[in-house]
Amino acid sequence: MIGNSGRPLAGPQRLVLADGTYDAVRAMILDHQISPGEHVGIDELARSLSISQTPVREALARLEADGLVTKIPLRGYEATDLLSVQQFDDLFQFRALIEPWAATEASRRSTRRQNEALAAELNRAESIPLSKVTSTYPEFIEHDTRFHALVARASGSRYVEEAFTRTHCHMHLFRVYKATLNIEANSPSEGEFVQNMFEEYYRGGKGPLALSEHVEIAAAIAGGNGVAAGELMFSHIESSRQRFIPAVEALNAKF
Repeated sequence: MIGNSGRPLAGPQRLVLADGTYDAVRAMILDHQISPGEHVGIDELARSLSISQTPVREALARLEADGLVTKIPLRGYEATDLLSVQQFDDLFQFRALIEPWAATEASRRSTRRQNEALAAELNRAESIPLSKVTSTYPEFIEHDTRFHALVARASGSRYVEEAFTRTHCHMHLFRVYKATLNIEANSPSEGEFVQNMFEEYYRGGKGPLALSEHVEIAAAIAGGNGVAAGELMFSHIESSRQRFIPAVEALNAKF
């Protein structure tokens, strides 16, 4: 696409390339192909992806906003470390402040379409296989993110919705999950302990604990029961914090 000046414009191909590059580098970081704390070379990425440096730079700028890379003066970019135990605890303490309020407000302000969206998300999650295959963990983590984002949106507060989005909680949990695979390869007993934290939450009992808690929260919101919605959300986040902190402690001892 050429503008009046004769210079190429940022058309669809450019946007597709930029988004594709962002997705590719993001996947490398989340999958630990680029390890926490590792230098992220623009030249190396451009060569490995067979693209120019420009979309790589754009992708890294977006990933910096996501909290997945940090720009170091005179050195370039590095993948951020996994959250420390204190940072992880702070993250969930923050969520415990804003999300119960969001659930309470959603019980008063959510529209029929928003309640239908919550119900559709729960139905989607119920179709995730409950086998012993660990590949289902990422699917539940993504469901977790979508559900909480929908509740935040249903609260009617753009600020709360943006605050939740900026925590990037799902990406931190995904990195924790992926890190367990490295531990499991080198220290099976410790890796199994961390995996059990995920299994209890995402595949425990007759169904995932996280999903059953989501069902209760959605029912309280749809039923207009603000007190129950807020209390259930607080309990949900607090139980998540207590379950995952031991896993983060184990990982921090290894990285």
